[in-house]
Amino acid sequence: MSRSTRWLLGALALLVGAAVAWYLYQNLRPYPEKIEHGASPEARANPYLAAERFLRGRGLQVDSAKGLEVLDGLPSQGHTLVLLGSRENVTPAQNRALLDWTRRGGHLIVTAERLWDEKDGKSGDLLLDPLGIQQYLTEDLDKGASADKPEADGEAAPPGKVPPPKGVEQPASPAADPAKAEEEEDEDSYPDLTKLYLENEQAPAYIGFDTEYHLYDSKNLAYAWANSHDATHLLQLQLGDGLVTVLTDNWIWQTANLDAYDNAWLLWYLTQDSAVTLVYRADGDSLLNLLLRNYPQALLALALLLALALWRAGLRQGPLQPVPSRARRQLVEHLRAGADFLLRQRGHVALVQGLQRDVLRRARQRQPGFERLPIAEQWQLLGRMTRLPVSAISQAMRPYPAPRMSAAEFTRQVAHLQSLRNAL
Repeated sequence: MSRSTRWLLGALALLVGAAVAWYLYQNLRPYPEKIEHGASPEARANPYLAAERFLRGRGLQVDSAKGLEVLDGLPSQGHTLVLLGSRENVTPAQNRALLDWTRRGGHLIVTAERLWDEKDGKSGDLLLDPLGIQQYLTEDLDKGASADKPEADGEAAPPGKVPPPKGVEQPASPAADPAKAEEEEDEDSYPDLTKLYLENEQAPAYIGFDTEYHLYDSKNLAYAWANSHDATHLLQLQLGDGLVTVLTDNWIWQTANLDAYDNAWLLWYLTQDSAVTLVYRADGDSLLNLLLRNYPQALLALALLLALALWRAGLRQGPLQPVPSRARRQLVEHLRAGADFLLRQRGHVALVQGLQRDVLRRARQRQPGFERLPIAEQWQLLGRMTRLPVSAISQAMRPYPAPRMSAAEFTRQVAHLQSLRNAL
């Protein structure tokens, strides 16, 4: 190839490369792509993880607990306890401890879990029944209630009546004027949202509570509440030096619903200026915890009795063998130990083959050229040298294809080989 041809091909390759680069520059455009990997394992395991981090982001001290055992060392003053787990298995003693903790100045936020049973006169909720907080289905509010019956001053409204909206901190309610309340009710654009009115605020906060449930203060102890169009979803009452906030549901603070409406704001508003403890499980005490708390001496005695029984069962039966002296040097023990080691490592057949090789070695020493003879002639020659029958020699010198043999056969074979070796 000539020099001019090479230059021409190089220039052509350069032009093709430049054309490809220009095409790519004109047509290729970078673009971002967002790949959703889903929630982390920590978020899937804890539906309230976003709420916990939200409160920490607002500068609050937030702790989490898996059970009500945290109540034993939790101070009341300046603390808010939020029960997020089911209270189905909470014991009466734990319910009394929760109320006592609140009376000492704590703030308890709890969710009503059971409906009020008119026939039994209770709901079975050992925490809310003593406070007179009853929960109904919204569709059952008007059953058994007379709409035309006037209410006496100071009496609690029946389940079918919804009190006017109020805030959590003694707000000035815009519903003080009946005409204005009726006008606002007619103009309510969000009847399914719970409205929380605050003092000095022109518009309420909107919370996405479940409208299927309604809270009723049968003892008229609540001083603040929040309503949707048809039901009450938040009640707040004082208990001793503390405060109890009752909700119809706490799913509004789960990760999927925390950013909807003013749900996150309500969580911050109820817990502001306090240390917060989130209880994810409110199960009753286990049997072991109850025994440790009420019968520690009995458990200690049982443990000592078990230790003594194990010590008694572990005693030796019969006299102790004396400890062998470290200075012993008996050849028989070394030989026996060596034989046991070879037997464990190599097996019976290997030991027998070792004796057979020793017999052949002695025969070669007495008769030169012995190894070149056929097997039959070797056995006959061994018979003449040892004066033993050929049958005994063949039985002793025959090979053993099996990897192991019985103890009786091994003993008999070793005796034949030793007799043959001694005769040589």
